[in-house]
This record gives sequence, C-alpha cells and structure tokens, in this order.
Amino acid sequence: MHWLWVLIVGAIIGAIAGGITNRGESMGCFSNILAGIVGSALGEWLLGSWGPQLAGMYLIPSLIGSIILVAVVSVIFERK
Repeated sequence: MHWLWVLIVGAIIGAIAGGITNRGESMGCFSNILAGIVGSALGEWLLGSWGPQLAGMYLIPSLIGSIILVAVVSVIFERK
C-alpha cells in the first residue's frame, strides 16, 4: 500500500513541477510520476529532510528537486 501512495504523491509533485516550469502539457502521467520520485530523491539529497512529510517524501525539498529536474531535462531535450 505504501508504494501506491508513493506513486500518487510522486505524480502530484511531478504535475506541480511541470505546471510551475510551464512544461506540464508535454509531460504524461508516467513522466510526472518519474519526475516526482526522482526529483524527490534529488531534492532530499540536496536540501535534506525538512518540512511536511507525505508517503515518505518531504514535500518542500521534493517539489524543489522536481522543479530543478524538470527544468534541466526540458533544457536538454528542448526541440528547436
């Protein structure tokens, strides 16, 4: 049951990060989940564990890490 919550929270964090960076329309559901989970790990690694926690993810560092991840990946794979 824990992994289901991780997927749901990861999808929400990835969707918020895509919306903030204006890249949300090009990301699908799977990409949102992946961006949320990987961004969560990146954010907690860079910023530590602080703030509110949901499904084992600290929300503020996770959101910041996801925004960084989505921005970097969108710059790398940007189509001209």
